[in-house]
Amino acid sequence: MKKLIALLCAATMVATTLVGCGSKAEETAVPETAATEAVTATTEAAATETATESTSGLADKTTFTVGFDANFPPYGYMDEDGEYVGFDLDLAQEVCDRLGWELVKQPVDWDSKDMELSSGSIDCIWNGFTYNGRENDYTWSDPYIDNSQVFVVGAESGIKSASDLAGKIVDVQADSSALAALQEEDNAELAGSFGELIQVPEYNTAFMNLEAGAADAVAMDIGVANYQIASRGDKFMILDEPLSKEVYAIGFLLGNEELRDAVQEQLNAMADDGTFAKIADKWGLTDCVTMGK
Repeated sequence: MKKLIALLCAATMVATTLVGCGSKAEETAVPETAATEAVTATTEAAATETATESTSGLADKTTFTVGFDANFPPYGYMDEDGEYVGFDLDLAQEVCDRLGWELVKQPVDWDSKDMELSSGSIDCIWNGFTYNGRENDYTWSDPYIDNSQVFVVGAESGIKSASDLAGKIVDVQADSSALAALQEEDNAELAGSFGELIQVPEYNTAFMNLEAGAADAVAMDIGVANYQIASRGDKFMILDEPLSKEVYAIGFLLGNEELRDAVQEQLNAMADDGTFAKIADKWGLTDCVTMGK
């Protein structure tokens, strides 16, 4: 574009010079069409390149940066070898492999995810990201996981239902779907019955508090709850009555439909050829998958 702007200026200068370089009007007169055609030709070339730039879209894209919470297993987290792994990251890697992109795994502070997205530091938020209640805030992929918010308690705590949490200490992750559910009007009475509702930075801390007796329950995503319970033995259980129901989707910057569509096309293909189901099975999420069903 800079090159074409320079050509445009040069063409204008040529036209001006042709008109003004002589000393007599009759000697310096240049047909108007010559100068006009020179400028017009350069302007049309600039317009053509601008159109090409605006429609080239993702042709030159080589990387795909996924923003995720590095403490949110099984969707995304750091394993014992210091590698970022998880269900969502595996899905993102498969999408990148099919599109010829390099996957960049970018851990983000969950409270700062919107700033990271709007600044262009990440291409999307992909990490057990709840669609419900945020429908108009992002450009979304199709929902791909059915996820509910639940309460986890100690298996020997004697707590059998949400009503038993009256006067109890409940942990919840800051800026999480569980927190949003507890702040809804429908759950105001329940949340008001707690002895205390404590926001923690991530769920590993919440489970440490639960195990140490510093908390009586944790409100959280069922997928994460199942993973945590499976990795910690039979010390904990999930209450039968869910706090709320929701679905997960990938959040792109509002209006970025082109990138969303490119990713969605690959996810659909993965659902059709069985790759999506295979990855879900690897992470114990087969029963939660909604895409392709």
